[in-house]
Amino acid sequence: MTSVSSEETYSPLKVYGALFIGLAAFSLAPILVRFAASYSGVLLATIRTVLAVFILAPIYISYKLKKEVRPVESRKEHVLVAVAGLALGLHFIAWINSIYYTSVSSASVLVCIHPIILIVAERTLMKTSFRPIVWTGVIISFIGTLLLGYFDLDASNTFPQAGLGNTLAITAAVIFALYFLIGRKIRQKRTWIGYVFPVYAYAAITCTIFLLVTEGMPSQIDGRLFLIGLALAVGPQIFGHGSLNYAVKYVSATLLSTLILAEPILASIMAYFLFQELPLPLSILAMMIILVGIGLTWKRRSKTA
Repeated sequence: MTSVSSEETYSPLKVYGALFIGLAAFSLAPILVRFAASYSGVLLATIRTVLAVFILAPIYISYKLKKEVRPVESRKEHVLVAVAGLALGLHFIAWINSIYYTSVSSASVLVCIHPIILIVAERTLMKTSFRPIVWTGVIISFIGTLLLGYFDLDASNTFPQAGLGNTLAITAAVIFALYFLIGRKIRQKRTWIGYVFPVYAYAAITCTIFLLVTEGMPSQIDGRLFLIGLALAVGPQIFGHGSLNYAVKYVSATLLSTLILAEPILASIMAYFLFQELPLPLSILAMMIILVGIGLTWKRRSKTA
């Protein structure tokens, strides 16, 4: 009887192939959300997470029946899986709503500052030492984030509540960093489906409870909203987040999260052609400063490594 899935064997082709597909899927997320701007962001997050669970359920059950999914062995691990799902659900709610209040470019760039948050967390919690160039990147990105928030205030005619949207995007980045750190720990002992399915299930439960508390159960769901939610579930969540959850077992969480820098660039280009969203020149400058700063975090190897 097989007890370990064949995916546990490291394959660079599989890992980086999954990342390529995942990053492409990620870039579609803000575009799809923008198409749903007239609907509730919490409802969209709920539809997205619930559909992802339903889509993955047959795969999870199949692996479970073949004994290729290791059961949760301890209460601590169960709690970590639940916290990861809670964080992911809140991340989706905050990030989707950020797109409603600010530009695709600003939201996409700000949600990608999680490598900076991860570095600070690793230094604070794990006492990891980083080279000076890494901290230079942290400072540059922080300055760029402050500038972007300031410059976006001038975009009041297009996005009157850009400050709220930017704050939600930063909040989503902080929550995502927590989710990613937990995933890095748990994925070492679990297969891909054995990790993502319970995490996605807890994310769906989180979004559903949040929806019921804040808005109540909708009497009906518009067909257009359902299709957008389905697209988000299949593309950005299963292929996008799924690829990261697969690769995080083999690739550093900080380096892996830095790869997502491709997402705001692609998303901004698509937003320009689809919605004619062109950020102010100073906002673009601030975004470039942030990207340069985060790019420097590639030099993250510790002094003792």
